[in-house]
Amino acid sequence: MRVARLLAASLALVMLTSGCTSEPSLGEAAAELQKDTQRLETDDVFKNPLKKLRILQRPDKDLPCGGEKVKRVLRMTADYARADQSLDSHLDQAQRLMENTLSQILDYKVAYDISQVDAPEGRFIHGSKEVGVMVNVYVAPEAPTWRLHAETACLPR
Repeated sequence: MRVARLLAASLALVMLTSGCTSEPSLGEAAAELQKDTQRLETDDVFKNPLKKLRILQRPDKDLPCGGEKVKRVLRMTADYARADQSLDSHLDQAQRLMENTLSQILDYKVAYDISQVDAPEGRFIHGSKEVGVMVNVYVAPEAPTWRLHAETACLPR
């Protein structure tokens, strides 16, 4: 039993000194969020002026979140004009488009929630990246259609 404890303690010490920790660094997470911003601005869908992409908050400033930790935040809106279609069809298309953008263009792991199907008040999309970035998008029935909020985890500087 003592040998097992000694091995576990040694392994933990080796991992700690070699930099193998489960918490991502702020630099990695912030760089990833910056890349997401650039990808959104240059994506074929969102660079279309009809989508009215607005970056409300760029992830270029450290925001305190308790103790010695900080986070970075990206907030944006964009619109998906409602064609001559039902509200449900409009929300379905807007939701699918954003889910595809998040998963295929921005490489988020998107959590699919089938309980929202046909919800006329809007839809919520949640995604995450292993590097410590989370995203939430509200797909609204009124303009702006997409309201995105992405942020890094609270990490030490």
